[in-house]
Amino acid sequence: MAALEPEPEPEPGRCAYFVERKKRFCKMAPAPGRRFCGEHGQQEEENGRKRIPCPLDPKHTVYEDQLQKHLKKCNSREKPKPVYFVQDINAGLQDVAEIPEKRVPLSSLSKEELENLIIKLKKASNGVEFHLKEQILSHQALQEALNDPKNGESAFKHLKQQASILGNMEKLHLLGPGRCFIEFGAGRGKLSHWVDVALQNVEDVQFLLVERATTRFKVDGKHQRRDSTFERLQVDIQHLCLNKVPILEKKKLPVVGMGKHLCGAATDLALRCLVESYAACCDAQNEEPAPKRSRTHQAEVASNNSADNESSKAD
Repeated sequence: MAALEPEPEPEPGRCAYFVERKKRFCKMAPAPGRRFCGEHGQQEEENGRKRIPCPLDPKHTVYEDQLQKHLKKCNSREKPKPVYFVQDINAGLQDVAEIPEKRVPLSSLSKEELENLIIKLKKASNGVEFHLKEQILSHQALQEALNDPKNGESAFKHLKQQASILGNMEKLHLLGPGRCFIEFGAGRGKLSHWVDVALQNVEDVQFLLVERATTRFKVDGKHQRRDSTFERLQVDIQHLCLNKVPILEKKKLPVVGMGKHLCGAATDLALRCLVESYAACCDAQNEEPAPKRSRTHQAEVASNNSADNESSKAD
């Protein structure tokens, strides 16, 4: 008879809750004398106290008898609007007569409905010329990380994407001193981190990391050097007015927009934020007439998918 395998146990000093989705124990540290962390404290009885989902963000829980106290300090509570918040400044023109349509997921459509949709899309795009060419480059700043065997498949995929973005930025001559790099949809800020590594010998570099959500495990605070400044803007791109950001308002720096996760409407929002909001304002404030120039001299967007188009503009 085969011997039974011993049941897994949590690491010493860690929560005893087994996360079924991740097939491992929770890595949070419980309070002294407890088996479970605060998030999984409902697993053990504590004088009948009950934990409930936070009404502001159900991703975390709170003791029911401490709910009112928690709501006053919860990170998901509504906070005062920053000076650079301008409602819908990058939302684009809206037709007041437009009737809002009900959105449905593609998975809910029948085969016939999908085929009709494809016909409509082909008809709408007929005659539109597409010259997007995939151009995967790399950058020496990431070579050590790309060659590190400790990085798994997922990490390697992200590193390869970040290296390609930096490679395209270098090709477009966007990596340089005396400018502000704005990472839209920054998340943990890894893209800005690698730009900072690539510019380690460059002076007067500013980074603005735009992210609407509170982010854990940020990397931008771990590698600040004397000649580079990092600042986070917790705001939706739709409401971000760059010319009201204090550092840009003071220095009037040329900006370079970049992003790795600007999917869907976020691409349009970021382009409006750079070109229609910031660049237009800077052009309007020029007191002396200047020769005509491309707006991309004031605001440039580096994208892994449109490198060729941007390159032709720069040339």
